[in-house]
Amino acid sequence: MEHGFPKGKFKSLCVFCGSNSGNRQVFSDATIELANELVKRNIDLVYGGGSVGLMGLISQRMYDGGCHVLGVIPKALMPLEISGEPVGEVRIVSDMHERKAAMAQEADAFIALPGGYGTMEELLEMITWAQLGIHKKPVGLLNVDGYYNSLLALFDNGVEEGFIKHGARNILVAASSAKELMMKMEQYSPSHEHVAPHDSWQTRQLGNYAEQENAE
Repeated sequence: MEHGFPKGKFKSLCVFCGSNSGNRQVFSDATIELANELVKRNIDLVYGGGSVGLMGLISQRMYDGGCHVLGVIPKALMPLEISGEPVGEVRIVSDMHERKAAMAQEADAFIALPGGYGTMEELLEMITWAQLGIHKKPVGLLNVDGYYNSLLALFDNGVEEGFIKHGARNILVAASSAKELMMKMEQYSPSHEHVAPHDSWQTRQLGNYAEQENAE
């Protein structure tokens, strides 16, 4: 939907998060809090396919809660010593680009939990795709105990320095608790101008993701 999703209408949500648990219990606690919030709302999970770290926590909790769990993972990351035992449905793809396109295709919205380079890269790509007009879905950031304060400050500085437009800065919805974040995302309505028209993105640019988005 062009103007966001009505409350309670997310059928599935893609969560980007760390394959490590972090050094503090607060990160695991926030992950379980988000999982419980999604289970309560009967929202299915799309994630990166691993069962270690925060990825393992959220996938197992949501699977145990009766939600459908879809893990999308490149073949190279399938060995158990890398990703652990799979949880729920697993879709094997050829590379990282195909992984992100498949995850984006299957989800109605995106949330990033604390994580490292990979989590941040996935988050930034979904923000960029929204800015470009490739998708119109909410992008959320669960800023656990200020973990992402520096990143948010960097975005604000990008606005001040003229590299990020004010409307585009509002693509990312951030909150410190899962309940607040879900409420904000349910109320989200895009306020930025797309770099290119949504229907101008073609299959050749993002696998089949853009074409399927445009058919909705």
